[in-house]
Amino acid sequence: MIRISTIFIAICMVLVAASLGLILYSVAGLSGMESAIVALTALTFLILYNAVSMRLRDRTDVGGQIADLSRGTADLARQVAEFGRRLAAVEGRAASANSAGADRIQAVAGEINELGVLVKQLAVSVANHDDMLASGALTAAPAPAGKPDHEPHREEPLSAEDAGGAAEPSVAAPAAVASESAPSRSQAQILAALRSAVEENRIDIFLQPMVTLPQRKVRFYEAVTRLRDDKDRILAADDFIAVAEAAGLIGRIDHTVMLKCVQVLRRLMVRNKEVGIFCNVAAATLGNPTSFAQCLDFLEANRALAPSFVLEFKQATFRNLGPTETEHLAALAQRGYRFSIDHVTHLRIEPRELADRGVRFIKVPAALLLDQKQTSASDIHASDLSDLLGRFGIDLIAERIEGERAVVDLLDFDVRFGQGFLFAPPRPLRPEGASATGGSAPNKPQETNGSGKTDSLDNPAIDPLRASGNAALARRAAGPA
Repeated sequence: MIRISTIFIAICMVLVAASLGLILYSVAGLSGMESAIVALTALTFLILYNAVSMRLRDRTDVGGQIADLSRGTADLARQVAEFGRRLAAVEGRAASANSAGADRIQAVAGEINELGVLVKQLAVSVANHDDMLASGALTAAPAPAGKPDHEPHREEPLSAEDAGGAAEPSVAAPAAVASESAPSRSQAQILAALRSAVEENRIDIFLQPMVTLPQRKVRFYEAVTRLRDDKDRILAADDFIAVAEAAGLIGRIDHTVMLKCVQVLRRLMVRNKEVGIFCNVAAATLGNPTSFAQCLDFLEANRALAPSFVLEFKQATFRNLGPTETEHLAALAQRGYRFSIDHVTHLRIEPRELADRGVRFIKVPAALLLDQKQTSASDIHASDLSDLLGRFGIDLIAERIEGERAVVDLLDFDVRFGQGFLFAPPRPLRPEGASATGGSAPNKPQETNGSGKTDSLDNPAIDPLRASGNAALARRAAGPA
């Protein structure tokens, strides 16, 4: 549609051209034909000028419009991108919320299932105790004169079904793993028995499980050293360690124990790759270059087992490290072996220094963790100790747990592992070739509950009440670790 301004401009151009022709005809005296030609020429120039000027003006307008359109498109693109980002963020939060909710629900369901299993086990244990009480198994009887006030406790060899199905170690165990408590002996008698046991390889290891809390699943075993004299009477560690160190025999004992621990570990890992074993090493062995070189050669040959083979030292050993001991510890750490500290007497611990030396486990007695006086005297509260050690890659293990009340209190301290007679006492290995489910091996010791029935201890880790009830007898028979 032609605009009014265009029509007005056209009329003005015609009037200007006609006026020019009329002026030339009237004033300049040109003829009518010449005046018409000049007027037509002027009109043509005016038309061309108007067309060119309009074209330029339209081009400028179109350029401005295109620029405005480009800016608007860019703004729209930014807005769309922003909306896309916000939508992606909302979708991500929704997905993470759904995933977190599902994980929480799954975790709660798992804990409920575990609690259900524990309740069932507790009910079975209570029922067993009720049966024992009803049959008079726990009724105290006056001890005859000249006899001890309790029957000697006999321990059943460790089997493959212990604590949820750990693998069966079939290393040879003594024929009579426990006997009546040996009478008090002199240093000379202990030394003679010690030399005889070392020469004739009567060095045995008992295994005590370390379980996760609160699931009570066996995660590690501690190897406890026991020696037998020529009459197969058991010598506990506290009875011969000092004599062995003074006689220079502790290095040979530690080397033999390491050899047997590696044999047991290889058999345990056939069925359970996550199991580990703790092996105690004396300070005298760590500080003796000759004994340590022999042990180091053996550990070097078995460094493939280093992630599951933990070397355990006393807290006093780490407090009194000399240049030789420090160098030997560094050599073990370079080969991938991890360390544990036991016999902890106070909670003044420097976790950074211990972690730098390769310590990954610290075993603290449950009584020490729960002792308010000890907590007030230490640098950190016992409830914060597990988190502090965890920041440096060290796991806290509560040992010597003997009651369910202690387990409940330790769970408030976020303790992940537990060890003690509540779960299982140290027990000897099953003799090689003995059946895991059938009858006992020859001379296989078993525990009687007083009513003539054999009380099996095949699964102490999930039967805490029964294990706790036998804790006192087990401590007397097994002796300290």
